[in-house]
Amino acid sequence: MSSMMWVQAIGILVVFLIFSALMMTRKLPTILALPCMAILFALIAGVPWSSSTPDTATLSGTILAQGSMRLSTAIAGLIFGAWFGQILNKVGITKAIIRKAAELAGDKPVLIALLFFVTASVIFSAASGLGMVILVGTIIIPIMLTAGISQFLASVVLLTSVGVGVLFNVSNWAVYVDVMGLPVSTVADYTLIAALPLIVISMIMIVFYARRDGRGRKAWAMPATSPTPEGGRKVPTIALISPLVPVIMVFAFKMDIVPAVIIGAVATLLLSWPKRPVHVLSSSLVEGIQDVAGALGLMIGIGMLVNAVMAPQVTAIISPVIESVLPNSPWMYILFFTILSPLAIYRGPLNVWGLGSGIAALFVGAGMTPIAAMLALRVVSNVQSVSDPTNSHNVWVADFTKSDINEILKRTLPWMVAAVLISMVWGSFVVF
Repeated sequence: MSSMMWVQAIGILVVFLIFSALMMTRKLPTILALPCMAILFALIAGVPWSSSTPDTATLSGTILAQGSMRLSTAIAGLIFGAWFGQILNKVGITKAIIRKAAELAGDKPVLIALLFFVTASVIFSAASGLGMVILVGTIIIPIMLTAGISQFLASVVLLTSVGVGVLFNVSNWAVYVDVMGLPVSTVADYTLIAALPLIVISMIMIVFYARRDGRGRKAWAMPATSPTPEGGRKVPTIALISPLVPVIMVFAFKMDIVPAVIIGAVATLLLSWPKRPVHVLSSSLVEGIQDVAGALGLMIGIGMLVNAVMAPQVTAIISPVIESVLPNSPWMYILFFTILSPLAIYRGPLNVWGLGSGIAALFVGAGMTPIAAMLALRVVSNVQSVSDPTNSHNVWVADFTKSDINEILKRTLPWMVAAVLISMVWGSFVVF
């Protein structure tokens, strides 16, 4: 590298560190930090604003215009996924599943915690986002506290179920399709490698803290009456399988995300048969978009950042640095991503909803296979989903249960890193 390129590389690193610190300390929202970083990376690397040559990467065209649309598949998947989640909510399936789990568990605290972990994971596999977390949390947390489960463990049950649900939520897979250029079927094929260790470790952690913390104070009482779904009708038992329909469509029939979700929505209506199906469909779409508006903005910024780091002018500067640290053996692959997995929290460089997508794109550009990069990013995202204090759902859960958000981080992080280690060992045998 020439001396000028070294100066540019240092400049990009400084921008990266400054904006990382601003995001970690919440001085600047990630939704604004990502496009700002994309623009500054391009300016430092000498990317022109425009060019008369069509193949030349430009700031106005390649990064801003094309970058904002780069994750269009992911944006569509997110919207349809949020729509499906609202349908499940409006017809009463979400609450019916939770009530059924509570009935099965009886008054056994450990069994209640494990059943709600499984139940909420299924729900979040169909619909994620803060709105759904609040909906589920306001139902299951009071039940758990009433059963004598501690505030901390109730928080852990909900947060770990979010982590598991996100891995199976097909609407989130489109990020890896857009960034890595992988088909949905490939993302599906590697889901269990990221999910199974997390499920096992989460259940062990729940039982461990249930035994260690003992019975908490019975702070709240269960609602006297069960909430009724749209139209006041009882949800048929067969309709409770609705959240699994999109997942089955993708796994079993290799279907794309949007049609899988549409089939899931149609199946939900046919199985539950609400009184006003047209109203349910239309209002769910509007409210679903409102729920994921922030995530949609993040995806636009992520697309700009990915296009910026993949612009030839930027790649020429960053690639030599990335190549020098790129893991090129199974053991290096395991150690690299396991040790650095905490960098997924605080909007760090391995956070898929922050810098992680751009870093993964650089890894692929430097020679790592897209499957290896996708798998590593999905695995380390388990740390972010469960332990990250900057997650909106972590903030809400900690406030709702009156728990210390930093205590949740400290007590869950070692378990999540252990899950990452197991997944990376398993994954190393598959991708190398």
